[in-house]
Amino acid sequence: MASALVVPPARPAAPGSATAPGYRPGRTLRLRVEARRQLRRRRTMVVFGLLVALPFVLMAAFAVGGTPSGNDAGGPTLIDTATSSGANFAATALFVSAGFVLVVPVALFCGDTVASEAGWSSLRYLLAAPVPRVRLLAVKLAVALGFSAVALVVLPLVALVAGGVAYGWGPLELPAGGAVPAGTAVARLAVTVAYIYASQLVTAALAFWLSTVTDAPLGAVGGAVGLTIVGNVLDAVTALHSWRKVLPAHWQYAWLDAIQPTTEWSGMAQGTAVSVAYAVVLAALAFRGFRTKDIVS
Repeated sequence: MASALVVPPARPAAPGSATAPGYRPGRTLRLRVEARRQLRRRRTMVVFGLLVALPFVLMAAFAVGGTPSGNDAGGPTLIDTATSSGANFAATALFVSAGFVLVVPVALFCGDTVASEAGWSSLRYLLAAPVPRVRLLAVKLAVALGFSAVALVVLPLVALVAGGVAYGWGPLELPAGGAVPAGTAVARLAVTVAYIYASQLVTAALAFWLSTVTDAPLGAVGGAVGLTIVGNVLDAVTALHSWRKVLPAHWQYAWLDAIQPTTEWSGMAQGTAVSVAYAVVLAALAFRGFRTKDIVS
């Protein structure tokens, strides 16, 4: 019986060591090749299909349930203004999906990228090609982050267009009173999407790190989503007091400051700093661990 192919940990080449003629590490596993591979996968099509369909599901819910009414317990909310304009509908779509729905595609794209290769037993052949380990991770992470960004843009964009057709292209009506002009509202929504993307970097890095330590894609994706939920639960524990400020979940709705009469940046700045700090550490763990890992699948 033939022995299994095992790719040992990467080691630096000795000075003056020979390489194959024409071999350039920077030209292996091109970004466009990896992007094309990921785009053709069924899970990519399903994720984007669901994100496109979600605004229409919300519109159907409003059509069946009628115009949203005020919340007597806590005053008006963003959902109460959902049908005021296309901008309001897009903001509402972000509000109802940012806490969990948008977490799933980010975890899926980043958590499935390396673990799926191991699950298909193709990872060892990629490394034996040879594709340098650092480049393989860098390309896969870049493509995963790119698809995650597109996913976060698709939902509000479809909601803005569909909501504009259904509810008009008026200004963004604020729950507390007042309005933001339509042109300014689109810019505010762009800031909102950018912040949500920045806040999701910690989930992306967590999923990517798990993807490098397990051969089960569902384990990496589920682990990232599960730990994100744990963070939300911990943030709800008021007994933690100021300790909650070190949790990325504590800042996940700081983007609401962008759709106020005057944009407040401090919360989004703190949330971005926390998320990026966690993301850098987790990404570093992924690259460090993968460089010394024996690949047997």
